[in-house]
Amino acid sequence: MLSNALQYECYPEEFEKQVKKAYGEEEFKRFMKMLPSFNAKYQTWYSESRSLIKLLLPDRVSDFVKQYEKPKTARKSIDFENYVIEDCLQGLSVTKGWEKERVVGPEAAIPRFTQQLNILKATQKRFESSLFDIKQLVQADLFDSELGAAKELSNNKFYRAAGALAGVVLEKHLGQVCENHSLTLSKKKPTINDFNELIKQNDIIDIPQWRFIQHLADIRNLCDHNKKTEPTETDIVDMISGVDKITKTVF
Repeated sequence: MLSNALQYECYPEEFEKQVKKAYGEEEFKRFMKMLPSFNAKYQTWYSESRSLIKLLLPDRVSDFVKQYEKPKTARKSIDFENYVIEDCLQGLSVTKGWEKERVVGPEAAIPRFTQQLNILKATQKRFESSLFDIKQLVQADLFDSELGAAKELSNNKFYRAAGALAGVVLEKHLGQVCENHSLTLSKKKPTINDFNELIKQNDIIDIPQWRFIQHLADIRNLCDHNKKTEPTETDIVDMISGVDKITKTVF
């Protein structure tokens, strides 16, 4: 709404004409009742937006600020190139000559404010990315913890349980890899091999990695399903180290 408010304050007749043409007289009246004053609301918006950008996009803070603040060094002249939002809030208009030819005025703040809006919009993607990063870190920590538990089980010769737990970690990780790449399976309960095939088909892993994951899936199946044959210590050591490798190299 602030963008509309600034447009209206700079070009009231044109703004009114365009809104009425698009929405009609009654809608225009309702719209105008909701339209804030740019001068009255901008400072609050600026302070809140700057704090958010400082948190999520710290490298863009200076760019955001310079759209608003006057430069610290005195300007020899003020024109469209160096007119800032602070000038607009002070109602500054520059003219020249005895005929008072207009050089620049509040309308020059419109592209400045548009740039600020674009920087602010970028924080949304950064926020989503930050949440993604946090999720990945938490999950990686959880996987490390579960693999640590699998090692402890293996050290105490509970090989089948250790292999089964490592298999769960591998399955979860491959599921996350598919989610990261927006890949889905119609199967309700996909297995390691299902995920493995899908990520190979989409060139996320190469043939050696695919075969290695197949090998790990075989050990997992031995631990989960084959009660006649017991997994060996070597099987489980390979399983745990292999899963650890995959969780740190396949994303």
